[in-house]
Amino acid sequence: MSLPNEKILHVLTGPTAVGKTELALRWAGANNAEIVSCDSLLFYRGMDIGTAKPAPAELARVPHHLVDVCDCARQMDIARYIALARAAVDDIASRGKQILVTGGSGFYLKAFFAPVIDDIAVPPALRSEIAGQLAAEGLPALVARLRALNPEGLGALDTANPRRVTRALERCRASGLTLAELAADFARRPLPFAGWKTRIAVLDRERDDLEKRIAIRVDAMLAAGLVDEVRRLRALGFEKNTSGSGAIGYRETLAMLDGKLPPESLAAEITKNTRGLVKKQRTWFRTQLPAHKLIDADSATIGTIFAA
Repeated sequence: MSLPNEKILHVLTGPTAVGKTELALRWAGANNAEIVSCDSLLFYRGMDIGTAKPAPAELARVPHHLVDVCDCARQMDIARYIALARAAVDDIASRGKQILVTGGSGFYLKAFFAPVIDDIAVPPALRSEIAGQLAAEGLPALVARLRALNPEGLGALDTANPRRVTRALERCRASGLTLAELAADFARRPLPFAGWKTRIAVLDRERDDLEKRIAIRVDAMLAAGLVDEVRRLRALGFEKNTSGSGAIGYRETLAMLDGKLPPESLAAEITKNTRGLVKKQRTWFRTQLPAHKLIDADSATIGTIFAA
């Protein structure tokens, strides 16, 4: 039960190919709502087939925000996303409509209930220095430097992930603080959507069912012209955008076009990597989301997904 004037963000998430789009459209249509996307690839214009972007007819059923707001060659960043999402949320609320946030990208989803950015400025020269060290000496050397700056340990940092190690070292060097001190400071930062209550539903399916849906989706993407889409995007320079061009479906197609992957293996490679993504998504939903309701996709109804 909602209180008078209570500000609520309804959040519908779940792994890739689970069926979020249709359920979101139905719920929004029945509840006078508009949709705010938190999918990390729907931002980009021209990236349509490989992202399973809602079709024009679906986008027309309910107003959507944060879809097709960025050139494919320009990478979205979290600060810009938060600014755009807050503007969209305020606009929707000002017109007396409900808000449905939907998508499966954890980093962007997290912005609706927790701090996700800090104000530490990393000088370009320092960033270049650390990148050069990574290229010349390898990841173990960066981990060793990071450990030297953090005698109390590295906490839960994934030391096998070059991007995360690099970012951690940059922030420690730029701030003069340890990772523990940075984490404590980060936890005290204001919430991007302070004053809003979130109701979160996670849509899921049995593993075999979802894997069949993934395989069907991949075949449909290829039949719809994914390879030609990637050729067009390449001509537009989307490889400058590592988040877009490195996404599943796009990176495998680029590898195939470059002769690094046999054409007959393309569908299987995309399917395999999508299954791996789903595993990571489920772990993230289980460990990172605040209180939420787990919904079986086969039995989900628009009247019950956000019911207490």
